Amino acid sequence: MDWTDTWRDAFRTELRAEAIGFACHGWPVVPGSYPQASAWAGQDGGDTLAADGPAPVHEDFPGLAGSGPERVAALWDGRPFSVLLATGFGVDALDLPAELGRATAIGLRVAGLPVPIAANPAGRWLFPVAGGAAIRPELAGHPGVVLHGRGSWAALPPSPLMAGVVHWRVKPDVCGWQLPRLADVEHALLDAVHGETDTHRLARGRS
Repeated sequence: MDWTDTWRDAFRTELRAEAIGFACHGWPVVPGSYPQASAWAGQDGGDTLAADGPAPVHEDFPGLAGSGPERVAALWDGRPFSVLLATGFGVDALDLPAELGRATAIGLRVAGLPVPIAANPAGRWLFPVAGGAAIRPELAGHPGVVLHGRGSWAALPPSPLMAGVVHWRVKPDVCGWQLPRLADVEHALLDAVHGETDTHRLARGRS
């Protein structure tokens, strides 16, 4: 996506407003780098190439996690910083491939458990969860399943990426800004993983 100066200016106000909103609800957010040509701009050490996505612009970002709305407003003043969830400070994030994320979301909906869900144009779905729990061993080794905890981060809507923007599949206000336990999401994810395994086994049997 071509992030022109006009687009960046338009997003700057929205990104700042969203960051303040997250802070008002106790989500630990920190400023992240943003697309500029083929690089990520805004970091302390200068621009970086487009590799894995936005990163915190401050090396000491853990010290900024949990800042209140006024401090967050100042941090986002003037530049279109991405909105990064600094995980491990009361909020973690389960990061899944789109296929597993979609199946997990369906399982949670069937179970009557609405949870916040974000998705990005790189084909990843993000499930913010209450922090502090360890991922189950049977999921820890699954390729593509990532639990972001202390020292990590994840881009929240409406952060810009090279190919588009991060967006909500289920907005936090639908859930009253309540975060699910990791275990609750894991139950639905395990069902999705087992369904994926059964599908692959059936496909091999037909070949």
